[in-house]
Amino acid sequence: MSNRLEGKIALIMGAGSVGPGWGNGRAIATRFAEEGAKIYGVDRELERMAETIANVKAAHSEIETSFCDVTKTDSILEAVNACIKRFGRIDILVNNVGGSAAGGPVEMSEEVWDSQVDSNLKSVFLTCKHVLPIMEAQGSGGIINIASTSGIRWTGSAQVAYAATKAGVIQLSRVVAMQYAKKGIRVNTIIPGQLHTPMVEFRLAGQRAGGDVNQLLEQRQSRIPLPFMGDGRDTANAAVYLASEESRFVTGTEILVDGGMSARCS
Repeated sequence: MSNRLEGKIALIMGAGSVGPGWGNGRAIATRFAEEGAKIYGVDRELERMAETIANVKAAHSEIETSFCDVTKTDSILEAVNACIKRFGRIDILVNNVGGSAAGGPVEMSEEVWDSQVDSNLKSVFLTCKHVLPIMEAQGSGGIINIASTSGIRWTGSAQVAYAATKAGVIQLSRVVAMQYAKKGIRVNTIIPGQLHTPMVEFRLAGQRAGGDVNQLLEQRQSRIPLPFMGDGRDTANAAVYLASEESRFVTGTEILVDGGMSARCS
């Protein structure tokens, strides 16, 4: 076990996973714990964090968890205050909440559009609103926002709200990074590509492949130049770098974790 994040307190929004395996939030919490961080993890379904809690404890670190609806400012403020009460500070904020919905402007209802904006983009705005003053008072902090390759390119299906909101996360991160750079706060984005996370089996296959998980995995792999598909651990390793002092001169930028997909011309 190394100690790249020794003594750090990480608030992770969306620290659970929809099923067994390496979702981004669970993997980030686990890797942070392995590197010495203490974790305050939130999710809107507490049972999703059972495996996360076990992983963090197996890494001989501490974890506190609570419910949070990241579309509601009062719920976020409650979680932030609980983290401060438990650990005294917030060194790292990870925004890992979001999901996709199929459809373009004609097919998608206004209600679905609004829901996507709330969960994928407004959530990042709200967490930053409540955590930035704490980091400013500390004189340091790091924010890591999880976007998607859908925010920078076509990824094989029309999901206009998801694409637009993830593009928004990228630009929000850049703006906040510039605003707070002189205050010792760094803000960066990870852009995962076609990863094999539990969400593929439990949600995406039903949306895009008629429930055929293998068919969806084949479709996704066909877009990836590398001969394998990454998972949440690859996102988590990028997050460890951005949360550590190794990235002390890195802010207002993005790390692509997509197996080379975005470098392709087609």
